[in-house]
Amino acid sequence: MTLDIEKIRKDFPILERETRPGVRVTYLDSTATSQKPVQVIEAMNDYYRRSNANIHRGVHTLAEEATSMYESAREKIAKFINASSSREVIYTRNTTESINLIAYSWGRANLKTGDLVILTEMEHHSNLVPWHMLQAERGIELEFIPVTEDGLLDLETYKTLLDRRPKLVSFTHMSNVLGTINPAAEIIRMGHEVGAVVLVDGAQSVPHLKVDMQTLDADFYAFSAHKMCGPTGIGALYGKTVLLESMPPFLGGGDMIKEVKLRSFRPNTLPHKFEAGTPAIAEAVGFGAAVDYLSTVGMERIAAHEHEVTEYALDRLEEIPGVKLFGPSADKKGGVAAFTLEGVHPHDVAQILDQDGIAVRAGHHCAQPLHEKFGIPATSRASFYLYNTKEEVDLLVSGIYKVKEMFG
Repeated sequence: MTLDIEKIRKDFPILERETRPGVRVTYLDSTATSQKPVQVIEAMNDYYRRSNANIHRGVHTLAEEATSMYESAREKIAKFINASSSREVIYTRNTTESINLIAYSWGRANLKTGDLVILTEMEHHSNLVPWHMLQAERGIELEFIPVTEDGLLDLETYKTLLDRRPKLVSFTHMSNVLGTINPAAEIIRMGHEVGAVVLVDGAQSVPHLKVDMQTLDADFYAFSAHKMCGPTGIGALYGKTVLLESMPPFLGGGDMIKEVKLRSFRPNTLPHKFEAGTPAIAEAVGFGAAVDYLSTVGMERIAAHEHEVTEYALDRLEEIPGVKLFGPSADKKGGVAAFTLEGVHPHDVAQILDQDGIAVRAGHHCAQPLHEKFGIPATSRASFYLYNTKEEVDLLVSGIYKVKEMFG
C-alpha cells in the first residue's frame, strides 16, 4: 500500500513555509535532521501546558504524570526496535553521546593496550573520534574495513581483520553520505563468532528501516530522535542487559544512584544508572510521539516510498552532464544522493539551490575520511524522507541546471 503523501505532508507545518515571497521550501536535508509532524509538536506542548514537573522523585499529581509520560515513551521506543525490555533503552542526548557512553564506560572498563577495535572507512566522526581519544589514552589499536569504489564495505578484508580477534567492532548501519545500507546482521554475526562485542550506529537506519534487535543481535545500538520525526536533544542507546549491568556509570549525580554516603555510593538499577540529573522530559515525550507517528504510517511503507523517490532521483541526477553520484545503486542504499557538479563547489551548489527554496546539505557531512577516500573535499547531498515527492526531485534537477547556467 502506497503512502497518502498529500495527507502526510499536511502533518508537517514547516512544509508550508515560504523562504521568500512565493518560494515554498523544498526540504531535502532529512539526513541532517528530519522535520517534525504536528503530532510531535502538540505532544510536547501538551506536556509543558498540563504536566510539567520533575520525574521519579515527586509524589504529587504532576510529577506522577510526567514520570508516566517519560517512562511510557521509553516503552514505546523499546517496542519500536523490539528490545527485550525497556530497561535496555537508555536515554542520551543523541547518537554521538550514546557512542561516547560506550567508549567511556564499556571501553575504559574492557579495553587495554594492544586491544583491537574494528571500524569502517565510512563512519561519521561520532564513531571515529571517541575511539581516537581512547587510543590516545589506552593505546588500543584501530583498523578499518575499506569502502569499495561503488560504496560498499569490503567484507573480505573484514574477515581478515577478524583473524586478529578484535575486542570491539563498531560500524554504521547506513552511511550518512553514500546511503549504503550495510549487511548489519552478517557483520554482527561474524564479529560474535570471534568473541567481539558489536556496536552499531543506527542514526540513519532507525528512521527509515524496520530495525529489530532480536534479529540483528547487536550488543549496542545507538540512534537519535531528531532524525526520525522527533525533537533534538534526545537519543537512545540500546544495550543488552548483561553488558549494561556490568558497566560502570557514565555520569555521576542525581537519579543515577541507589544510595549515597559521604565516602561511597551505590549506582541505581537499569536504565536509570546511566541517566544522571534531570533529563530531557519534554523531548522524551516528543520521542514517544514520533515513534507512534512512524508506527502508524508503517516503516515498511516508508522504506518503499523512499526507495521509489530515491531511485527516481538517481536516474534524474545521472541525466545531468557534469554530475557525479557517490554510493551504490538504489537497491543497496537509503534515501541519500550525494553528488558533485563539475567545476562548481558544493557550497555554491547549495547556496544557489537555496534561492529557489531547495534545502540540501553541502560539505564533508562529518565524514572527512570518506571524502578523502574518494579524493574530494566535499559533496552536495540531497536526502529524502516520507514527506518527499518526485516533484521535489524535479525541482532539484531544474535547480542544478540553473547552477550550471550560472557557472557557464
